[in-house]
Amino acid sequence: MNISILGPGAWGTALAVSLAERHAVMLWTRDPKALQALVTQRENTAYLPGIALPSSLLLSADLNAALSHCTPVAGVASLLIIATSVAGLRPMAERLQSAPIPSLVWLCKGFEEGTGLLPHQVVRAVLGPATACGALSGPSFALEVARGLPAALVVASADLAVRDCVVQAIHGPRMRVYATDDVIGVEVGGAVKNILAIATGVVDGLGLGMNARAALITRGLAEITRLGVALGGRAETFMGLAGMGDLLLTCTGDLSRNRRVGLGLAQGKPLDTIVQELGHVAEGVRCAQTVHSLAVQLQVDMPITAAVAGVLFDGLKPQEMVTRLLARDARNEVA
Repeated sequence: MNISILGPGAWGTALAVSLAERHAVMLWTRDPKALQALVTQRENTAYLPGIALPSSLLLSADLNAALSHCTPVAGVASLLIIATSVAGLRPMAERLQSAPIPSLVWLCKGFEEGTGLLPHQVVRAVLGPATACGALSGPSFALEVARGLPAALVVASADLAVRDCVVQAIHGPRMRVYATDDVIGVEVGGAVKNILAIATGVVDGLGLGMNARAALITRGLAEITRLGVALGGRAETFMGLAGMGDLLLTCTGDLSRNRRVGLGLAQGKPLDTIVQELGHVAEGVRCAQTVHSLAVQLQVDMPITAAVAGVLFDGLKPQEMVTRLLARDARNEVA
């Protein structure tokens, strides 16, 4: 299969490394200097240090070349993967407006700032409702995928051909891919879990114990489910890879950038310092205010999300966040 991946971040690079074993893969970067470093070192030292790029992996800073590489050809399946952040999704889609688009999926997780749109809404607003597209999500640290460790993902698309194409491209001995048509559910799960990972990092950083962590993750899943259903997702989706699976990984894994944000906040570090030290995008920071506003608008109860937004943007202290959550009135447990 001919596959082009647009964006050499950690996850885009990891997927390129993994897929280059079985397919003709081209990894595109918009930065010629970054391309030169990738070509010379055969390693992405900025985002995935220590992982060698396979000799078969094609590299380019020419977008037209990347699009030509995956232009649909009779008898050859093609896949285009957008591996930007949510903030970069709309600009990237705008550059694709005049190009022939094969099956298209994106890796980013979150809501677009300013509009509150999910990724599939952004893509369809730019490229049109008939675009054959979908989201690839699930619990997947880039470094482990690049090292060839086992993982399971989910592709979500209303288009059966897109789901089949992604399964054909990615499913293999070390990477299982499950399919669903619940795009909203998968995208909401992938977005909100990052906010809850910040909260879990705070709880761990304050030394509140594993009981508190388990309670927060479980109630966090309830928040994800409530918002997802209100937006049109299916409740069962949140018990799967893009819901519970991704939530558990991001909240507990040491490679989680969002969890590290929470740990830094618990140590009293300013948010700007934490983000600078990470050197990577932590989507939960960008997403928290948008999700909190959306929850208020839809009258969806999301107290953990509200508390995280308070810490990030309203001067609430981490310990005050915990106190506020523990002071809530007792209630029946509901999904």
